[in-house]
Amino acid sequence: MKKIIALVLAILMMSALFVGCGTNAGTDADADATKDSAMTDYEYVKANGKLKIGYTVYDPMNYTDENGEFVGFDTEYAKLVCEELGVEPEFIEINWDTKEVNLNAKDIDCIWNGFTITEEREEQLDFTTPYILNKQVVVIRKADADKYKDTASLKAATLTAEKASAGESAIQADENLKTTAYVESEVQTSALMAVKALTADACVVDYTVALAMVGNGDYADLMVIDGLDLAVEEYGIGFRTDSDLVAKVNEITEGFIADGTLEAIASKYDLRDNLIK
Repeated sequence: MKKIIALVLAILMMSALFVGCGTNAGTDADADATKDSAMTDYEYVKANGKLKIGYTVYDPMNYTDENGEFVGFDTEYAKLVCEELGVEPEFIEINWDTKEVNLNAKDIDCIWNGFTITEEREEQLDFTTPYILNKQVVVIRKADADKYKDTASLKAATLTAEKASAGESAIQADENLKTTAYVESEVQTSALMAVKALTADACVVDYTVALAMVGNGDYADLMVIDGLDLAVEEYGIGFRTDSDLVAKVNEITEGFIADGTLEAIASKYDLRDNLIK
């Protein structure tokens, strides 16, 4: 009988120990979360020793070149800013559809990827001062140059653009284009490929993308419709609402503009005329 009682007491003691451990683990996790929430964005990034940068593949902003090196205007710009902040850049490829969710969940610390500033986005996050001027252009096959010259001539065409992009918004905002047959593309390069492959007659993409890709290499048979600018827009870096990193990055950028650093990077990627000074 005594052995049974001793065994029961031992089991109860072990149960209490495990419960205590579980409670402490939960308390520690809660404490870490509270500590993170009490930090400013800058303090949080400095404590981690890195800035987690959300991007999608977007030539000439963030992409891998023929030598396997991750390059681009935004890539180089971000690396230099991180040097000034005293942290390492960590580039994380994201799903563009969930970028704001990733940002607020702290999966990433910013969206730095040719990110168009819009009123709707400004309600969800904070932007730095705009640094690149962009616009939406229409890309067609060179063989169709005489067929498509304006939005009216495109009314019977099949159009494509990256889903949830500025290009898609530009199509929806144009009286002629919003009635066309429309097909979503995953990314802007997919939209270009759809035109090349004859699955779409035209696509709407960023001018920065068109500058880098249209008329060259795989897209040598494509062209931009001259003089047809659907929307003028500005790129900024997106941070969490009320992030103190916005002011710090703005200050660093002002220095880069003053000493010519940003212009040198822009020239390297044929974006000098797009740079906002």
